[in-house]
Amino acid sequence: MPSFLAAALNRLFRNEAWRRLHAQAALWVTLLMTAVLLGGAALVVVAESGAPHANITSYPRALWWSVETATTVGYGDFYPVTLWGRVLATLLMLCAITAFGVITAALATWFVGRAEQDVVRFGKAVGHHAREEAEAFRSELRSLHARFDHVENLIRDGGPRSPS
Repeated sequence: MPSFLAAALNRLFRNEAWRRLHAQAALWVTLLMTAVLLGGAALVVVAESGAPHANITSYPRALWWSVETATTVGYGDFYPVTLWGRVLATLLMLCAITAFGVITAALATWFVGRAEQDVVRFGKAVGHHAREEAEAFRSELRSLHARFDHVENLIRDGGPRSPS
């Protein structure tokens, strides 16, 4: 990946407005998916009505079928037998897969954003602690240098003078 693209993506995903957009997208997708489930159930009843061997013959059954189809459970207790019923089932499956993908991406973005904030806070704390430790080390080093300088001066001058 070119470094420009990597930098642009990095900057985009660190943006708080972008993360808020993900949360809004998840909300809208959830609302839209609810509408698709309710509408798909109503349409499949119309598509299946009067078909021989149809088992989705009422709205409650159709609603149960739409939920189990959208969640990919697919118990097999209800299934469309007409062409239009199967087209609706296909559209419902595609919408559900897309919706779950968007919701999963929004949740992942939220978790990654929280983890990133924790890492930044931890990094600042470690950096602050490291600076304090480095300053203490430098202070101790200066103290040791002063003592060594004092010892060198004593050796050079012939040692301490005792009063006679």
